[in-house]
Order: sequence, then structure tokens, then C-alpha cells
Amino acid sequence: MRGREAHRVRVLERVRQQQRSKYESLAREAEEAAGQQALREFGAGRSDALEAAFKEETTGLVTREEFSQRRATLEKRVQVEEERRKRELEEEEERKAEERRKKRAKLQARATLSFADEGEDEDEEAEGVLNFKSKIVAKDPLAVTDFLPDKERERKEEELRSKLKEEWLHEQERIKDEPLEVTYSYWDGSGHRRKAEIKKGDTIGDFLKVVRKQLAPEFRELRTTDTSNMMYIKEDLIIPQHYTFYELIASKARGKSGPLFHFDVRDDVRLLNDATVEKEEAHAGKVVEKHWYDRNKHIFPASRWETYDPSKTFDKYTIHGDG
Repeated sequence: MRGREAHRVRVLERVRQQQRSKYESLAREAEEAAGQQALREFGAGRSDALEAAFKEETTGLVTREEFSQRRATLEKRVQVEEERRKRELEEEEERKAEERRKKRAKLQARATLSFADEGEDEDEEAEGVLNFKSKIVAKDPLAVTDFLPDKERERKEEELRSKLKEEWLHEQERIKDEPLEVTYSYWDGSGHRRKAEIKKGDTIGDFLKVVRKQLAPEFRELRTTDTSNMMYIKEDLIIPQHYTFYELIASKARGKSGPLFHFDVRDDVRLLNDATVEKEEAHAGKVVEKHWYDRNKHIFPASRWETYDPSKTFDKYTIHGDG
């Protein structure tokens, strides 16, 4: 610790010395400028002083010879005085310069007395202290910079996200194109079980078109009925025609009496009625005409039916009553 503090003191001493030298240099330049200004002022005032003295000395003279003699004498006196003042200014400047040289030599001797062995290293460090604001700070290779903005890293991450999104969408399209066999029961007061093959991406409306085409030869009332007047009920929920089978499967949707994502008929002998514990039991969905539903919606089983709402959940599966 003592060696480190001593080293710091030496570095700061060098910094102060450099700052002091810089200050003295600026002061010297200011003094030299002031001396030159004094000389210029002296030269400018020389002619004025000569003219005033000449007027005073020649008052009362009448001959030309006396006039010329007095003027020559005055010019010589002024020239001698000018040279004397010039010598004094030069001597003063030389004396000040000598004092500055002695002072610099003394400071240099003091600085190099005990630190000569550190020369170059300390010079570099002192220079670094003086000019630290102008230096470029290098990046620490061990520093954690993952949280900092990085255009190249962000570009690669965006490319990866786009690639994964494209792969996911492609996979979903493949799933939607898979065939799906749906067991259903045409319900007109009694059940008529059938099977229809569609694709997982088909809507309930597409499914009802297949059903109508399949049942029309056997049930006369369906020959003139449009699919918009038909309903599909799965696990006591009326599924709107714009939903797809893929949406019901992907969301693991549940109805009142069983899961909405199984479309065959399954029996589960376990005595479980908790909707949060998935059962394998599934019931055939019912296909009915709206006219029949409007006439019988107050009678079981139509009295249990309600429109499917994805936001609504069922705590327990029920197969009877108003559940």
C-alpha cells in the first residue's frame, strides 16, 4: 500500500510540474508581448518628445545656424536616451529569462533526484492523467456485455425468430391438412350415428356441408335445408360455424360433458367427473336443424345446450340436469 501511495504521489508531482511549466510558458509569452508593446509606445512617443524639447530650446533664436545647431544637439540627446532605455529593457528581459531558467532547472533537479529509475513509465502515466479525456477506452474482453445493444446480435436473433416462426407456420399448415374422422349423430329426436372424413383445418360450416350431402339421400328434410340452418353440438355446447376443428384441438377446449378435441366415441370407465383431470371419454357430436332446436330447446337434452364460449371453463363434467 505504501509503495502504491508513493507511486501515486510521484505521478501527481510530475503532473503538477508539467502544469507549472505550461503556466510559466504562458506568463513568459505575456511578458514578452508587454515588452514589445512598450518599445512600440516608446518609438511612437520619440518624435513627440523631440518636437516639444526643440520648441522649448529654440525659443528666442533668430539665426539659422543657431537653429540648426540646437536641433542637432537635441536629436543626439534624444538618441542617447533612447539607446539607454532600450538597453535597460533588454537587460530586464534577460534577467527575467535567467530567473525562469534557474527555476526550471531547480524543479527538474528536484523531480529527477529520486525518480530517475522510473522515467519512461511515469512519463506515460503522467501523460495519461493529463490527457485521459482524449484517450479511447478499450473494451474489457472479460466484461459481461450481453445486456448492451448489439446490432449484429439483434440482427441474428431477428433472423432466428423469423426462421422459427416460418417453420412453426409451416408445421401448423401441415397439421391442418391432416385428415380427421368425425363420428356424429344426426338428431331429430332420436340418434342416427354416422362418420364423416374432413381435414383438421376445416370449419364447422365445411363439416356440415359434408354431413348434409351424406344425409340428404336418406332424410328428405335435409334436401332443401341450407347448412346455415344446421347446428353442430359437441359435449352440450353449440359450436359456431366459423370455428375450425384445428382450433378446438390446439386449445384443448372442454365442454360440459367432455373434451371438445376428441371426435370419435370413447368410453372411460374411471369414475372421474373433474374437468381438470382429463378423461378419455368422448361423446358423438350431434347435428340438428335449427327448426327442431327452436321447437325443443326446453326439453332435455336440448335444454342443456349453450353456445360455446372459449373464455368459459367448466370445473366438472356433467351429463344430465342443467349443469
